[in-house]
Amino acid sequence: MNLTCAALLVLVAFLFALAGVTRAGVRSIERRNPPVGAFAEIEGARIHYVHVPAPVGADLPPVVFIHGASANLKDQMLPLKPLLEGRAEMLFFDRPGFGWSERGDNETLAAQADTIAALTDRLGIARAVVIAHSFGGAIATAFARRHPEKTQGLVFLSPATHSWPGGATAWYYKLTAIPVIGWLFSETLAYPAGMLRIGDATACVFSPNKVPEFYIDDASIPLVLRPSAFRANARDVAQLYDYVRAAAPAYREIKAPTIVISGDRDKVVYATIHSVGLERDIPGAELVWVANLGHKPDWIAPDLVVGAVAKVAGAPIDLQAVASVVESRIAGDAQGAGRYPELKVPDAELAPG
Repeated sequence: MNLTCAALLVLVAFLFALAGVTRAGVRSIERRNPPVGAFAEIEGARIHYVHVPAPVGADLPPVVFIHGASANLKDQMLPLKPLLEGRAEMLFFDRPGFGWSERGDNETLAAQADTIAALTDRLGIARAVVIAHSFGGAIATAFARRHPEKTQGLVFLSPATHSWPGGATAWYYKLTAIPVIGWLFSETLAYPAGMLRIGDATACVFSPNKVPEFYIDDASIPLVLRPSAFRANARDVAQLYDYVRAAAPAYREIKAPTIVISGDRDKVVYATIHSVGLERDIPGAELVWVANLGHKPDWIAPDLVVGAVAKVAGAPIDLQAVASVVESRIAGDAQGAGRYPELKVPDAELAPG
């Protein structure tokens, strides 16, 4: 046996070992993070959701939550459901391909928006305030444009909604989106590498704010490391730049009351591009900046998020005053100081393509 054949055999054995580790890891993740809601068949895809019916005497309209990349319905349900319970009907769901939802024919953001509309129809929700975090913000814009009659208001949290210089994304998203190679990567390396990095990546997402105790386990974040979910996540992120570049000029068509909540220390998305862009492009949109806030207003400023829901529903809420309360609460946060650099907008001519 020559050296080339021996090396190939070693590589194949290594990949099989990693695939075995991934299979065992997936079983463990699923055992620890079972479904917490119900399922509905929507256009051939089984969608996992939690529906909290309208309470008697609700003072707020129904609220639909759209989670971001790498997440699932628990990421918004855990911090926000307790504050809205008894006040509003709520719908949390795993986006197609995430959590316990099947992907189905939901490869585009427009298709995902239509699936959300179909799910709200199934549950009898005629109009709702949509709360969208990060990547979910792009889907919320698609929902508002395609289903304006269902959109009572929009609350964007650290959204990703506009094109950015160079359009660069993380290398592993690009790799996973490549046919065959991406499948092999997701079935072998993504889980063990992801488990090694998940704590540090989560700390960066929250920085400079503190990561809530047990957040990764409580919010079932490892579910995204399952190969099918990892691939769905990568395909979503890979198409984001082209979608927002084409869609942003039409944001002016959105008529729903809109509030954008953004931190000035966000280390995940370019807030000065996305959040400022929404305020500029959606007529009447209000942008609420929060000093020393990172990428997670849903967890760090849930009171501000609930205030935004009330305001788009017509209540006379001074969100700047609520933001000041949040700022005083997190003024001393310095998690990751010196470890996670501030996110700077790349120069358009120097940014990677």
